[in-house]
Amino acid sequence: MSIETASRIAAWIGASIVAAAAAHAQPQHAGQYEQADIEYGARLYLGRCIICHGERGDGMPGVNLRSGRFKNASTDRELSNVIRDGVAGTAMAPNAYSDSELTALVSYLRNFGSYDPGRSGKPGDAERGRQLFQGKGDCGSCHRVNGVGPRAAPDLSNVGAIRTAGTLQRYLLDPTDAMLPINRPVRVVKRDGTVIVGRRVNEDTHTVQLVDSHERLVSLDKSQLREYSIGADATMPSFANVFDEDERADIVAYLLSLKGTN
Repeated sequence: MSIETASRIAAWIGASIVAAAAAHAQPQHAGQYEQADIEYGARLYLGRCIICHGERGDGMPGVNLRSGRFKNASTDRELSNVIRDGVAGTAMAPNAYSDSELTALVSYLRNFGSYDPGRSGKPGDAERGRQLFQGKGDCGSCHRVNGVGPRAAPDLSNVGAIRTAGTLQRYLLDPTDAMLPINRPVRVVKRDGTVIVGRRVNEDTHTVQLVDSHERLVSLDKSQLREYSIGADATMPSFANVFDEDERADIVAYLLSLKGTN
């Protein structure tokens, strides 16, 4: 791949991020919400929101969450803002939710009227997930968590705050399909013939920073490269046949518990 092509790819990555953010601000249909996010949102609602809003969502005067209509919000972005910032002059106080928690709560509220907890899978157990992560899955051989583990793969210490339940579920089933552009593996050949393989941690038009196969942080000037190629396949294997459905729910629950606070 030429340096010019690599630069265009970097620009495309930036445009894709902007487009994804814009799409998130638009109203969505119920079928567009991932089941894992809906279920996570249901657990959050039962743990934090039910005290005021009640089991059926009509615990507050003039508010019926099951209706799917919200006085102060029409888009998902506006609904997220209401949940996070509260509503001045009302009992709806601000809440310190992470982005993944906001996504889950919005997903659940958009499906409040049709959600059937009896048809959902067993809620995941974070402690069982931690044991699977460290044992059967051997995830710690690549991923770092709270200062423990290698840097061969992305650090997961705060993954629960920045990735949604649905995204984490898809990563376990099909890592390549769910992989973010910035996490695609790269292969670099410098002008002197030195070959470097690793994962990107940052990239702009003129430079790229990556962690190489020896876990060293390397910063490269693209003008000094002979080749720069971006892999299409994730180095992480699929766990679709490693974990059963309940075990995947446990792993997701564990990953959602990682919010960078330990």
